[in-house]
Amino acid sequence: MKSLFLTAVFSVFNIIVFAQTLAIDKDKLFDLYQTQRYAEAGEYLKENYGENTEDLKALTQMGYCFLMAGNNVEAEKYYLKANSLQADNLPILFNLASINTRRGNTDKAKQYYGEIVKLDSNNFIVYKLLANMYFSNKDSLKRVYLLKANKLVPTDGDVAVDLAEVHALYQDNGKAYDVLNVAIKADSENLVLQRAKLPIANYLKKYDEVIVSGEALLKIGPDAAVIKDVAKAYYFTKKYDRAVALFTQLEKMQMQNENTLYYTTLCYRYLKNHKMAAVYAKKTIEEGISPNIPNYYALLGLAYEENQQFSLANAAYKKGLFFDTNPTLYYRLAILYDTKLKQSKSARNYYQLYLKSKPNPKIDEQEIKFAQARIEQMDLLTK
Repeated sequence: MKSLFLTAVFSVFNIIVFAQTLAIDKDKLFDLYQTQRYAEAGEYLKENYGENTEDLKALTQMGYCFLMAGNNVEAEKYYLKANSLQADNLPILFNLASINTRRGNTDKAKQYYGEIVKLDSNNFIVYKLLANMYFSNKDSLKRVYLLKANKLVPTDGDVAVDLAEVHALYQDNGKAYDVLNVAIKADSENLVLQRAKLPIANYLKKYDEVIVSGEALLKIGPDAAVIKDVAKAYYFTKKYDRAVALFTQLEKMQMQNENTLYYTTLCYRYLKNHKMAAVYAKKTIEEGISPNIPNYYALLGLAYEENQQFSLANAAYKKGLFFDTNPTLYYRLAILYDTKLKQSKSARNYYQLYLKSKPNPKIDEQEIKFAQARIEQMDLLTK
């Protein structure tokens, strides 16, 4: 009996000592949390609980600390173990999905979010997060998740904007308009929602609405997208002077494009200002042509030349010059006529045009010297 008593006392003593060893200094831990020293907090918990603990609360606490400290590897380790102990714990699944999202493992993140959906089919947050994991608006799953999220919380502005963009992509502009309207009614001062609605309202020919809303937004500050939408609304309501003023403002902001210049041209035409209509028609053409086209033709011509297709190379180089007086094209033509077509007069002409086109003296130093030398040689031969 004495031996049994001593064994019992010894066992109780061991349990007390073990409990004291595992005792967490709550004040210390709270201080670490308050000062955002999460890495230290994680290590402190690890020292007390041990890495092999199967205490669910301890595992999630350590996972949380390392997650907040940015140590995704350690955080995932503890959350995975916690998940193995309790597989249907929503916070654990959310954190595992978040960790994998941060690490770029989107497929794994989607799997964890999928598990959450199985447990809670009405979880708005998870549908919103899932939708954000599909970058293309053309992705059918993105549309599915946005529709589910919007159905659950139709007043969420972020989801409304994203869903409206998807609807607009599929030409469902009426649906896009309605989705944004619901969200705007819930948050009438949400400028992001108001801006998103303008191009859709324009498409639906709600021009007066675009003008009223757009002008109100422009009083807050200049915004190129808003200016463009309001300018178009003025154009379609035949208020060409006002449209021109806004389109010109875009030019001052260097935010014009082929489309806005085209509308500016039309405005001047309807205003009978044919001189400015011609100016903007030229600007529209220039804006519509990529500045890289001459380089593309130079590359095409070189490909033809290397394949011994000299007539096609000649045509490609000259086609490139139609778009811009590119020094490279002049040089390639000079070389072609000089070395392949053996037409010295034309070669000399293109060498001169090359030098007049102001090639870069540093980058094109060797080509410039060669062109000058060939002209001198040709001049000597003709004397």
